[in-house]
Amino acid sequence: MSKSSRRRLASSYRALTLAFAASSAGVVLWSCAAWDRAETSSTSEPSGTERVAVEESDDQPAVSADTIAAPSPAPAPPGELVGAAAEAVSPSKMAQSRRSGRAKLASGAGTFAPPANYQAGENYAKVRENQMVQASEDNRTTFSLDVDTASYTIMRRDLTNGRLPVPDSVRVEEYINFFDYDDEPPSGADDAPFATHLESAPSPFGEGRYLLRVGVQAMEVPADQRPAANLVFLIDVSGSMSAPNKLGLVQFALSTLVNTLRPDDTIGIVVYAGREAVVLEPTAVSQRGAILSAIETLEAGGSTNGEAGIRTAYDLATRHFRTGGINRVILCTDGDFNVGLTGDALIRLVEQYRERGVTLTTLGFGMGNYNDHHMEQLADRGNGNYAYIDSRNEALRLLGRDLGGTLQVIAKDVKVQVIFNTDAVARFRLIGYENRVLAHQDFENDAIDAAEIGSGQFVTAYIEYELREGVPAGVDPRQLAQVRIRYKAPDGDRSMELDRSINVEQVRQSFEQASPVFRFGAGVAEFAEILRHSEHSQGARFDDVQRILRGASWSGSSDAGELIELVSMAQRLWSQQG
Repeated sequence: MSKSSRRRLASSYRALTLAFAASSAGVVLWSCAAWDRAETSSTSEPSGTERVAVEESDDQPAVSADTIAAPSPAPAPPGELVGAAAEAVSPSKMAQSRRSGRAKLASGAGTFAPPANYQAGENYAKVRENQMVQASEDNRTTFSLDVDTASYTIMRRDLTNGRLPVPDSVRVEEYINFFDYDDEPPSGADDAPFATHLESAPSPFGEGRYLLRVGVQAMEVPADQRPAANLVFLIDVSGSMSAPNKLGLVQFALSTLVNTLRPDDTIGIVVYAGREAVVLEPTAVSQRGAILSAIETLEAGGSTNGEAGIRTAYDLATRHFRTGGINRVILCTDGDFNVGLTGDALIRLVEQYRERGVTLTTLGFGMGNYNDHHMEQLADRGNGNYAYIDSRNEALRLLGRDLGGTLQVIAKDVKVQVIFNTDAVARFRLIGYENRVLAHQDFENDAIDAAEIGSGQFVTAYIEYELREGVPAGVDPRQLAQVRIRYKAPDGDRSMELDRSINVEQVRQSFEQASPVFRFGAGVAEFAEILRHSEHSQGARFDDVQRILRGASWSGSSDAGELIELVSMAQRLWSQQG
């Protein structure tokens, strides 16, 4: 789907997101599996559709064979939504959802209340914030880019359930990179698959401090030009996945994907719980009815043997490997791997298959026993992306509107090194990216793994800095910083490098003179810093964050309205906690 088409749909998706997220405690989300079955119950099973069942065993309940198969109309054009997905973004549905969603947000309405202490059972990595560095001692910051967004949607889930996020769940870069900053795509002049944008202005959150924004906008590969995809879904159907906001939402996400993939793409399904089973051999999306029928059979029960399931999924993807295509395992789970190979041994397995050309994406679901740390690690090592799906609308965004970026890698092992001019800069701090920081010597080491960027994706990093005394912003002609970016082609082994720079005289003399996207991103960063109790945030300045977000609008800022409402929620909860 083109960037302009994504923008036209973006406001519709965002208008629905808060309604669906707020309803994660209510009827809409928690009855999603029943809703999907009801929608298809009046249809007859298409001829040639097999009912798929897994043999029952003592340690794993059978996958249901009472299949209700969906009809199999002609496949939708690439990037277009059909059926329930298309209906969800119709003007009447959009207006209705916006009204009901805001009403629920205001009143806290819902028919289901999550456990009061659900966050206590969740696992997040401890984050040690980046500190100010004296440029005279070390004038470089080196890091891998990050296109994951899970941290933002976990925050949205928590706030809509009346809770502030766990500070360790907040990864600033994932808040920033949830949003499309409308940067210009690459012009093709230097054959780079992405464009680099640099901008600097005073920070509104620290006296005498400035912000440098490094923005990367990837080229967009049209849906009909991307390689065919061989996708194998590895689905956790253990007992911990039994809640409708887990397995029920997985089923909706897969059904959404069937409507947005091309007819020549294939989908396979492996389930695991106690022992693994192949529910669906890789099947062309043109056989839509058979795939939807297999999705409907999924039921939860038993313990979790992640190792056995992941080996089976990788084996299936390898046997159906598409040379020159997209070969990926997509893991759908709450991250509760409690039986079998875990930890470093499981990560090594993921890395081995990565080297064979099969990547791994992780999609997280549910609450209470959620293992964010494990999910992020697996995706990082598998050269895939990590997202948390908190609502049907997030599934539509990730697997519908933004499918190209989710699947199609346009550059891999993307590293950034910013070198500050010690004659101009006194000290600096990279905001976020704590678990993406690299040793300076690894920037030119092609053996070191780093992030991937997908078709049409956008990545932004902010660096806070202080100028040396006597160096006037917007006037001094000397260089402020050099920005180096190294990357490999998706199928390449040798890195290429881009080199950009910005001078002190290009620094805006006031924050208000900066572009809307610069100001919006700065507001997002500060919001995240507040929520993680950063020592660098200047108090809980929610009012200032809202003022910045409201004043920074541009053609692609349809997500801003949702964020402003979330900031208001956080401010209320913060004040209630004293």
